[in-house]
Amino acid sequence: MGNAFLQNFLMISDVKTILFLIVLAALFYLIHVLYRKKHMDFAAVVMIGTGIGLVLGLVIQVVAGFPDNPMEVTFVSETTTWYSLFGNGFIDLIKMLVVPLVMVSITQVIINMQEGRNMGRLVKVTIITTMTMVAIAAVVGVVLGMVFNIGAGGVAEGTAEIKEVSSIVSTLRGLIPANIVTGMVNSNIIGLVIFSAVFGYAAWWVGKEFPQFGEPMFNVINGFHKTMINMANLILDYMPFAVMALLANTIAQRGVASIIEVGKFIIVLYLAVAIQFVIQLAALAVHGINPVFYLKKSVECMLLAFTSRSSVGCLPMTIETLNKRLGVDEGTASFVAGFGTTAGMQGCAGVFPSLLIIYVANVTGTPIDVTLIVMTIIVVTIGSLGIAGIPGTATMAASVGLSGVGMASSFAMVSPILAIDPLIDMGRTWLNVTGSIVNALIVDKRVGTFDAKAYQDMSLKQEKSKSKG
Repeated sequence: MGNAFLQNFLMISDVKTILFLIVLAALFYLIHVLYRKKHMDFAAVVMIGTGIGLVLGLVIQVVAGFPDNPMEVTFVSETTTWYSLFGNGFIDLIKMLVVPLVMVSITQVIINMQEGRNMGRLVKVTIITTMTMVAIAAVVGVVLGMVFNIGAGGVAEGTAEIKEVSSIVSTLRGLIPANIVTGMVNSNIIGLVIFSAVFGYAAWWVGKEFPQFGEPMFNVINGFHKTMINMANLILDYMPFAVMALLANTIAQRGVASIIEVGKFIIVLYLAVAIQFVIQLAALAVHGINPVFYLKKSVECMLLAFTSRSSVGCLPMTIETLNKRLGVDEGTASFVAGFGTTAGMQGCAGVFPSLLIIYVANVTGTPIDVTLIVMTIIVVTIGSLGIAGIPGTATMAASVGLSGVGMASSFAMVSPILAIDPLIDMGRTWLNVTGSIVNALIVDKRVGTFDAKAYQDMSLKQEKSKSKG
């Protein structure tokens, strides 16, 4: 009975579990001293936390003896369960903000919008920019997959099951919120954006024709918006602590054997991520935006994306970074970033599924001809409209891609890759978020609301640290 209490309830039945919990507490105190008492820069503390998390995860693997299945080791299972309380709990707190923040931000922007601003142009430029960048990401994935011949010599066996794939018409219709409450529950961000835009226009109309009703309503919305921003700042302030637990958790739960098995795929995927990131920087330069300022001001957001593996979870920080630090109009930041959590994710829905298609083609001996290449790029680009921006979407991304090119029956071949998904998901999510930021910068520049002076003002980078010091 006592043993069951320790193992199943407390999740502390091994002395090594206690040891690693004490280590985590000590490291939390170290971060506290650096951030709260030494007033170290926020970005620097986040990077320190990320590095410590990586080392801590590796140490847990060493102590466990590099098992093939780490979660079958009692202390690893217990330790990572406790670590997830601090890491994934932080992400849950951020996700808690996403629905009200997106809705109130879009509404607030529209009710305060200057008369004559063209919302239709914002939507059009956003869609074109997003789809173009994800198509480029698909090309990068296909080219690297062919260059490195990933999957060649692989064993054609596996147990993964494909998910049911809906038609593009059904997918697009599903983005329209027939029930706003269901949209909130399912984190249908595009649906929430649509509802909020319509509601915002209706409220703006009321304010224009009936000022006596509009003014008090606008005050409530503006006050609610400021409250949500403050809530986001309060929660994000604990990011240096969370990234440590998040990364340690991810590394500790993956077996070295499983990593080695698909090591080539991991290397090629991260290479593709790096190349696509360089393309993003080049796109900024082409539009007359110096990428250096973007790199210096977006470090914290990138690290949160890498460690959290959640595009939705990063949304509040993405919007804050765009608007407060990078000079992007509030409406553009909210709309483009919100759109990017569901549609056109360059990592999860661009690079990754295109690499998988080439991988499966090589494993099964399917000829990689012009037809397959063109179909892959088209299917991946269009399919990116329906991939949700939360951890665990790899299976759906793979399902859409492989089904679209007629390889649904070979889905089981990707089992070894899905087994180590958290490790590659870090890079994919990082690319998703950087893609959203870059897309927003480009869109804002093209619609003429970009504040170049704020973008180049490095003092804005320190705003968070100063406000929390």
